[in-house]
Amino acid sequence: MLFNSYAFIFLFLPLSLAAFYAARRIGNGHAALAVTILSSLAFYAYWRAAYVPVLICSILINYAVGTAIVRGVARFPLISIGVCANLSFLAYFKYSDFLIGQLNMLGTDLPLPHVALPLAISFYTFQQIAYLVDCYRGKLKEPGFAEYVFTVTFFPHLIAGPIVRMREILPQFEAFAKKPFLQNVALGLVIFIIGLGKKVLIADHFGQLSDPFFASVASGHVAASLDAWGATLSYTLQIYFDFSGYSDMAIGLSRMFGFRLAVNFLSPYQAVSIADFWRRWHVTLSRFLRDYLYVPLGGSRRGRVQTYVNLLATMALGGLWHGASWTFVAWGLYHGFLLALHRLWRDFGSGSIPNAISAAMTFLAVVIGWVLFRSHDFHSAGAMLAAMFTPIHTPSIMPTQAWLAIVAALIFTWVSPNIYQIFCQFRPALILRNQFPMLHPISLNYSFGFTVIEAIFVSVVLMACLVGMRGVVSTFLYFMF
Repeated sequence: MLFNSYAFIFLFLPLSLAAFYAARRIGNGHAALAVTILSSLAFYAYWRAAYVPVLICSILINYAVGTAIVRGVARFPLISIGVCANLSFLAYFKYSDFLIGQLNMLGTDLPLPHVALPLAISFYTFQQIAYLVDCYRGKLKEPGFAEYVFTVTFFPHLIAGPIVRMREILPQFEAFAKKPFLQNVALGLVIFIIGLGKKVLIADHFGQLSDPFFASVASGHVAASLDAWGATLSYTLQIYFDFSGYSDMAIGLSRMFGFRLAVNFLSPYQAVSIADFWRRWHVTLSRFLRDYLYVPLGGSRRGRVQTYVNLLATMALGGLWHGASWTFVAWGLYHGFLLALHRLWRDFGSGSIPNAISAAMTFLAVVIGWVLFRSHDFHSAGAMLAAMFTPIHTPSIMPTQAWLAIVAALIFTWVSPNIYQIFCQFRPALILRNQFPMLHPISLNYSFGFTVIEAIFVSVVLMACLVGMRGVVSTFLYFMF
């Protein structure tokens, strides 16, 4: 079930909200949690019921291991077994064909298992690895079973994040039953509609522009340079508004139930360096890679050369997390190289680069990287990059209206405030200022206040989305990761 579907908006969401608040009113907090857990499992089962036992098995095993670690039972062996089991679990479902395919290239002739990939396995596996490590580090007390299951399965973040940490959600359980109904639902609904608009009205439009061009280049067609740039910028905008829209919708949905998730998307195309970009793009994945991979590898504590190696290794694995393909690994290594280059400039560079120039250089580097990310193989990526940077005297077929839309959307991403700035007074999400000092809300040019004009604007966006959803409902790009 997609957030951008009639079934979700008119059936699942109203029923799950009504059941949650009815249970909260007539029973205790655990009754409301139980109702939401059942709703979340039903939401997950809608995709494919066969995936549910896999999810439940993962939850039961990780909860048992985490509980034993908190109680001091064989802590180091258990954390080692727990992390390895989670990674093996993920590798079997997500990377079996890829790994066996690489072995076959070396001369073996093993059959590919074609294991069905359970939805959201990358997200809930990483979430539970973080839980086990936090238990081992003494950062968590033993959570109740219902709270643990709720945190893992809560449907707003289950499918595509943010990657939730138990220690951020557990403190909210103490007060969630007392939180106001109307304000949370109204605020959450507005944020949800804004995210829906980004997905339906903007991201899907740019997907219709970029997909044919990438498919054409992959089939061997030589694209005009202008068309190659247009297709790449269209995908750059598609993935931005698609993921931004999903992140907003997840924040809004969770707020309707009285919970705040961690910030996950903060105007990344406004970044002034590649390090700043990764503090803004998929924030919860970036901090997971930092806290549970980069820092354990040694971080920046073992000299410059080892720091650069750690950055490359971390980003390569981050790329592989996105998909079982060498193009994703190459995309991760590309960003690791950029991060190492940024650190090298920071340590040895003379003078500072003006923010406007630095932001433009960062954006261009990110755009080039998206070609690797979007392409199915290196040949397609090379052909697209060659078309972008080699003048090819082929007539452009991208219409002027498309370019006007691209320019308008780019300006929007560069200058517009995000929902965390617009709704700053309502604290819509957890902005981790102590961990991400560069993500403080900037001075606001505008602040939402539930006025009549604002209500009309949100209503118009909703109606436009409902009309736009009449055709084929598209999935979110991050569902495939």
